[in-house]
Amino acid sequence: MVKIDEDIKLDFSDVLIKPKRSTLKSRSQVNLDRCFTTKHSKIKWEGVPIAIANMDSTGTFETFQTAKQHKLLTCIHEHYSVDEWSEWSQSQGELLTELEWNYISVSSGISNADFEKTIVILECCPKIKILCLDVANGYSENFVEMVVRFREQLPNIIIIAGNVVSPEMTEQLILSGADIIKIGIGPGSVCTTRKQTGVGYPQLSCILECADAAHGLGGLVMSDGGCTCPGDFSKAFGAGADFVMSGGIFSGHDESSGEIIIEDGKQYKLFYGMSSDTAMKKYHGGVAEYRSSEGKTVKIPYKGPLLNTINDILGGIRSTCTYVGASYLKELSKRTTFIKVNRQLNTVYS
Repeated sequence: MVKIDEDIKLDFSDVLIKPKRSTLKSRSQVNLDRCFTTKHSKIKWEGVPIAIANMDSTGTFETFQTAKQHKLLTCIHEHYSVDEWSEWSQSQGELLTELEWNYISVSSGISNADFEKTIVILECCPKIKILCLDVANGYSENFVEMVVRFREQLPNIIIIAGNVVSPEMTEQLILSGADIIKIGIGPGSVCTTRKQTGVGYPQLSCILECADAAHGLGGLVMSDGGCTCPGDFSKAFGAGADFVMSGGIFSGHDESSGEIIIEDGKQYKLFYGMSSDTAMKKYHGGVAEYRSSEGKTVKIPYKGPLLNTINDILGGIRSTCTYVGASYLKELSKRTTFIKVNRQLNTVYS
């Protein structure tokens, strides 16, 4: 029998945050740093818990060099070769402080070849603390088995695993050895999974439900996708996300991969989903006949230095905190009351 969950599920655009009395006099008084000790690896992570997605146009070594200045995490995409990692480690890794190793992650898929390649990369870069184990569908038995395999092989590495959208699977991955569960199916700006498959979950409700499940087991969640503006980061943190990952908002910058395209006197950079036709042709020779593309390719207006976007996002989050009286980012979820709305923005001049 077909089941229908009739509870209303919400996205970032369905709510606003209600302001509350505050004693803060300035945004400069807000501290966005967080400190977590992860469940399985027991590693202490300190920094600003915003993650730049492991897409090949955003998760680059160049992005990391900029993002680490503000203590953001860059999840490096999985298509760098072992030789490229080794070269980076010898030229740049030696210059990093112990704290800066908090802000870079290696990424991996779930094939045996992915496993073996990742182990070699970690041998080349022994100071890396974080592994992002990433698949579009985190519900497969094979994925859970790979989480277990990586945890057995790497007991002292923070494992980020996803993507899932339900409390039950969040709990399963934590119990299987993951420290941080990446949550979100279909909310990304260049993801077409919902269109192609009909599968997904509104991101705000996903965070509310999965964060509750993860925190009950001592795990953490990373909201992945759906942020279109700084206010959406604040809503994600307010809903209980420990980390917030985004790709599109960090695309189109100097640090993004790809050349600048000039059309009609305007500058653009390409941005595409990692399950798109563009990515499949680039890395796998094309889309296999048994599947369809679940991503699109878009031209992003060239945005210049990444630092400008980072400052804009962090400034917006600090401002949110002043509206609700949160001196520290960790207080935001306790100070957040969401209001369900029919419209959140005046778009007359958009």
